[in-house]
Amino acid sequence: MDPTHKKEPKVVAIIPARYHSNRFEGKPLAKIMGKPMIQHVYERAVAVDLVSQVAVATDDERIAECVRGFGGQVVMTSSDHVSGTDRLAEAATLLDINEQDVVVNIQGDQPLFDQTVVEQVARPLLADPALPMATLIYKIIRPEEIDDPNHVKTVFDINGMALYFSRASIPFQRNPEEPHTPTYYKHLGFYAYRKGFLLTFVGLPEGEWERFEKLEQLRALEYGYNIKVVLTEHDSVEVDTPQDLARVEELFRGGAK
Repeated sequence: MDPTHKKEPKVVAIIPARYHSNRFEGKPLAKIMGKPMIQHVYERAVAVDLVSQVAVATDDERIAECVRGFGGQVVMTSSDHVSGTDRLAEAATLLDINEQDVVVNIQGDQPLFDQTVVEQVARPLLADPALPMATLIYKIIRPEEIDDPNHVKTVFDINGMALYFSRASIPFQRNPEEPHTPTYYKHLGFYAYRKGFLLTFVGLPEGEWERFEKLEQLRALEYGYNIKVVLTEHDSVEVDTPQDLARVEELFRGGAK
């Protein structure tokens, strides 16, 4: 083999999952159409052609046993992690993947995500070896989401690099008589990281804006790293409560893809 030949980066999907939740205890194991939610997410991730490996990262043996039960790969991680990103970084280290490989963080509470979003968020890092991180945004079409702090908004430059993320409604329209209203974009919780940058990111001190907004991605911006935002046409339904679970099950029954 030619020693100068560089190995192409691979895409690895990791699904952080924890059992304890203030609003929904045991959420990953909640049944949807008779199947645990974590299995729905895993099977959708495995179906993505671009992804070469999928693993669930957890600190809970109940979740691990469930994943092994349906034939999935699981990585046991520390129970001391403050965030899902810390768990993701440990799992990426334990999986022993290349520094240039792309790690996609797939939320374990989005059992209806469209598989194309994984490719959308990963491809910018495959195309640009210098890019450390990418995430997804979606054009807001429901007006009630604009002022809802649970829907994070973002603004970005002409090259598609994030300028800021906020729970506030950005941009703010200073002149209400302006004939054109701003277009608002919300952030979707899918991230792709260069593995080497992921380890750098979790080693950075908490950022000031991150502390105020409670948004981890602001840490990357505050320390001078670029985040590529990718506009997708696919919104994603999150399960935060048992009521959300009932809604998702109705969507499944209705034939949602």
